[in-house]
Amino acid sequence: MDNIVNRLKSLNIETKAFINGEYTEPIHNQVIYKKSSIDGKDLPSLCACDEEDINLAVYYAKQTYENRIWADTSPAEKKAVLLKLAELMEQHYEELALLDTIETGRSLKNYYYDSIPKAIDALRWFAESVDKYFDHAITPRKNAFATITKMPLGVVGLITPWNDPLVVDVWKFAPALLMGNSVVLKPAEQSSFSILKVAKLALDAGIPKGVFNVVPGYGHIAGKALALHMDVNGIFFTGSSEVGKMILQYAG
Repeated sequence: MDNIVNRLKSLNIETKAFINGEYTEPIHNQVIYKKSSIDGKDLPSLCACDEEDINLAVYYAKQTYENRIWADTSPAEKKAVLLKLAELMEQHYEELALLDTIETGRSLKNYYYDSIPKAIDALRWFAESVDKYFDHAITPRKNAFATITKMPLGVVGLITPWNDPLVVDVWKFAPALLMGNSVVLKPAEQSSFSILKVAKLALDAGIPKGVFNVVPGYGHIAGKALALHMDVNGIFFTGSSEVGKMILQYAG
């Protein structure tokens, strides 16, 4: 971890939305100007998705859910893909730690030795659990048979906070993907770089195009549009109680 300044300067930072397996410019070319909280220097501007960008991401997520390319993939195959993603994240371990450090200003040591390994461990934990999570039959009456069967919701929206980016992202996207859903994730505008990197790693690991989409932007614009969208069948949020109440209203 020596010569950290040079490593930070050489980072390849992706700032576009990741929609349908590709990095995509926002429809209206809006951006969020960013400065590093470490030294106040300018960071690359982050794309600011709005309602139209959210609509596009949800459209592709719904398409891929309805064609069942991922939803009908076996638990064993889903497990293998997410374990491959964990392996790829491990290979880009330092890069992910640096990306989170320059955005949030937290100690690189904290990300390198705690947060990034915690995210990778959580991803492996969820992946290992998927083929141990069974439907079950209920003791029936005579001439009757009943089962409890777990089904994916379809398109799910995930809205995550800034302060421990990849850990909370994994807590949300890993179980959602493993159950067969398609995901549209809106990260906090203060810390979006690392999950944009992970989205491409997910594609490289074998997640089909359109299944895992990341749409950075402001919460009151992109997050609101995601929570209001009628084709989103579940919305999952971590953040303040105040915003949580607003998300409940939008979802309702």
